[in-house]
Amino acid sequence: MTPDAKKIFLFISLAAVFAGGNAAFANPQAALTLSEKEKEIARKEQELDEKLNREANPKISGKIEETMDSGSYTYVLLANGEKKTWVAMPQMKVAVGQELIFNCNNEMWNFKSRSLERTFERIYFCNAPEKTVGGTDDGKMAGKASAGSAGAVASPAEKIRVEKAIGTNAYTVEELYSNKESLDNKAVAVKGKVVKVSAGIMGKNWIHVQDGSGDANKRTNNLVVTSQDVPKVGEIVTVNGTLRADKDFGGGYKYAVIVEEAAIK
Repeated sequence: MTPDAKKIFLFISLAAVFAGGNAAFANPQAALTLSEKEKEIARKEQELDEKLNREANPKISGKIEETMDSGSYTYVLLANGEKKTWVAMPQMKVAVGQELIFNCNNEMWNFKSRSLERTFERIYFCNAPEKTVGGTDDGKMAGKASAGSAGAVASPAEKIRVEKAIGTNAYTVEELYSNKESLDNKAVAVKGKVVKVSAGIMGKNWIHVQDGSGDANKRTNNLVVTSQDVPKVGEIVTVNGTLRADKDFGGGYKYAVIVEEAAIK
């Protein structure tokens, strides 16, 4: 509770106490309840403090009743008594009956997952859980990486060769990696083939683009792009967006290079 809020609350509460005190002079028996009123004031103030603390540091916990993987996320339905909460987190191995605890307040309403073809009335998007209880792989990634991590790089079997885009801000995928410091926060254009799409995650679509440049061993051949557009895997597209260097969203979402808020044609 803020200091000003406490002052207002105590002023109102003390006014109520004094009112009760005046009544006590007229009725001696009323004086016996004065301490009860003081306790009630303290109890209410504590409840308000606890409520504000919960809002500032939200905790979500429960045992998994249902789980599914989609795109780069694991969705879990947590049951805590009669309360049930959907949570989406970077993909990891979990099991029904396992207990998870999150510190998370990223709440979304009526979230539609295109990959699951399902709408969640209420769901939280969280980083990895603070704690897991039960299961043999507690808190460990099970070989399934997030859309931005190295393990998520899509590597098609065929050789890709796409001509470089035209324009003063046009680059190959390899050039974006080589010049990421000087291009950080600048508009760029790149042409390539869509090799992977993870739609409807955190309110955006995550697209992997390759043009044949770069080194797969050095992980400089794959570009991750976020956009509201949804291209199809296999399409040749031109991406126009803002390059971000060494972007870390947390929860395993780390990018040496990413192009955000992109228009895809």
